Amino acid sequence: MRWQRWMGAPLCALLHGLACASVGLSQIPASGQDGPVTLYYPSAAAPQRLDKGRQMRLQVAPDAAPVAGNGRLVLISHGSGGSPWVHADLASALVEAGFVVALPEHQADNYKDPSRPGPESWSQRPAEVSRAIDAVAADARFAPLLRLDKVGVYGMSAGGHTALTMAGGRWSPAGFKRHCEAHLAEDFQSCVGLITQLRGNFLDGLKKALALLVIGLRFDDERPRSHEDPRVAAVVAGVPAAADFDMASLAHPRVPLALITAGQDRWLIPRFHSERVLAACEACERLAELPQAGHGALLSPLPAGLDGLLGELLNDPPGFDRAEMAEVDRRIVDFFARHLLPR
Repeated sequence: MRWQRWMGAPLCALLHGLACASVGLSQIPASGQDGPVTLYYPSAAAPQRLDKGRQMRLQVAPDAAPVAGNGRLVLISHGSGGSPWVHADLASALVEAGFVVALPEHQADNYKDPSRPGPESWSQRPAEVSRAIDAVAADARFAPLLRLDKVGVYGMSAGGHTALTMAGGRWSPAGFKRHCEAHLAEDFQSCVGLITQLRGNFLDGLKKALALLVIGLRFDDERPRSHEDPRVAAVVAGVPAAADFDMASLAHPRVPLALITAGQDRWLIPRFHSERVLAACEACERLAELPQAGHGALLSPLPAGLDGLLGELLNDPPGFDRAEMAEVDRRIVDFFARHLLPR
């Protein structure tokens, strides 16, 4: 399995004189309104097997002391209901290049508490990213090893929405409502999530009517949402939720912005989301185009045993070769190295 290769592979790079290092794993505890922040980082300690649910096995050094890497931090914003473990491959690839990687747990939209996904979560996520940077800056283990004037942000799905906001995008709940009113049947899962799906039967009309009623009642706020953190200097958005953005705000992002697209994405139909951003933003970079990939391609490792609607939306479609993701991870690492490291 590819995730075993990444997580078990040593950091055999010249990181400040170290001949070989491993991937450390630790957490900054929850504080106040914020959940814990999970950290992947260069360490000199020996790795060991760590099991994280649904047959997910990581080779990491738990709570090991960090060692100096390249001095830069990358934040990863997980998708709806996400966890710190489903981005372990990318985090490990970034650590191999010397980055420290931090994953905040987004309030009420994570694997422990998925109670408030969608626009409610999207409104608070960017500030959670900024507070996660603050938490790393205040941690005595990591602060001496990092320069936080240039931080990278990567986000996938709902985390991609967060990433676009961090790049300067503006959106509103009413924008989400207008999109769903115009394209409900075509982009149904984007509008309703995992509550139900259209089956092509007599119940579809009722499902659509109820969805429009709830969306109309909950998401009529026209006030634009935005967030700026001057420390964020480069952003990658993977299969992002984007239909509710004012595309003019993304025509000229305030920082370098790259996107990853998946041609078989059935949760966030590309023409309404990622492709819309790329059409509006001439300066944006298409970091990877995966024509055979589904929405879950960037979950790496992909949890085993996904079934029901969640499995239909996240499991790899026939014909997709998951081995392609090693190259995607490399391109993400290269993008952040280009924009965050000294030349």
